[in-house]
Amino acid sequence: MNASNSEHIKNLLHQPSELIKHIIRRLYDYSSRHPVVPTDGIDWQSASAVLFLLGRLPESGHQVGEPCVILNKRSANVRQPGDLCCPGGRVSRRLDASLAVLLKLPVLPLARWPYWPLLRRRRPREAKWLRLFLTTGVRESIEEMRLNPFRLDFLGPLPAQPLVMFNRVIYPMVVWVSGQKRFYPNWEVEKIIYIPLRDLLNSAHYARYRLTFEDGTTALKVNTFPCFRYEKENEVELLWGATYRITAAFLNGVFGFMPPDPDSLPVIQGRLSRAYLNNA
Repeated sequence: MNASNSEHIKNLLHQPSELIKHIIRRLYDYSSRHPVVPTDGIDWQSASAVLFLLGRLPESGHQVGEPCVILNKRSANVRQPGDLCCPGGRVSRRLDASLAVLLKLPVLPLARWPYWPLLRRRRPREAKWLRLFLTTGVRESIEEMRLNPFRLDFLGPLPAQPLVMFNRVIYPMVVWVSGQKRFYPNWEVEKIIYIPLRDLLNSAHYARYRLTFEDGTTALKVNTFPCFRYEKENEVELLWGATYRITAAFLNGVFGFMPPDPDSLPVIQGRLSRAYLNNA
């Protein structure tokens, strides 16, 4: 980022109302050029939707009220325990199609999105799918962390992210949470993690995650992934994988920020057992 863009972003982070307007415009501009739904349709068996949650740091934050990304840390009861993730899950075709009708209500987030009438008129097929994905993300978030659907503002969609290992495609929906001071995680979630946007826009927090995978035999497989390292009160969290890619797409699309070249970054060593993929 150049100096003028950095100053502009800094100003936005101190003005949440202007930040929200900026995000809405940038995400709609991007989705106009890159439709959320592929032209060859959706595979129901592989479709999942998540909410990329934004809000303000709660009272326990370092700088109370500053904009942050809100993530779940997966519990030991589910697949990929310990990973940071966006709340969400698989699309339930019948249930979510029925619930999607409710998003037309003026008190719910989609009806208040300024581009919703335009999208319905110009791209009705995409509008239908977007409403379904947002419904899935909200439903799953209510289950996982008791997210209040009446405290949400929909800001726009992000590019779909394929998960090769799980034969799944994730459709992220960006949402701003207002006025909800506390979440109540269910059995799938160990805790809620708040990461300030200010930190995500700081290149010094990025690294390479060199993972050794055990496959249950003597064979080992080593892969390296870009990651974001977040430290708070002597606890370190690593953001990597699909959630990292979703976050990177948001930072690039909204702020023009790209992490440093991975080859130039420090290495963090990690190890995953076979149970990592088979807990659920």
